[in-house]
Amino acid sequence: MSAARRLLIEGLSDAIGFVAGALAGYGLARAFGLDLFAEGYGAASIAGIALVGLGGGLGLHAARRWRAGRSTASGD
Repeated sequence: MSAARRLLIEGLSDAIGFVAGALAGYGLARAFGLDLFAEGYGAASIAGIALVGLGGGLGLHAARRWRAGRSTASGD
């Protein structure tokens, strides 16, 4: 696989994993009744923001694990 294609796959998978994880964190925050866009920075807003950040980080980590497993299986 060429270097450009490998970098494209890396960038796209990182972006998709991060956005999907952040959206999952946002959905979880909304399910718990936390409004991260509320006026001011109350405890509920901070907890919602933390869940979105945690979800984004976990999504990015999952994307990197997927990519590592894929490259190991293909022998790169």
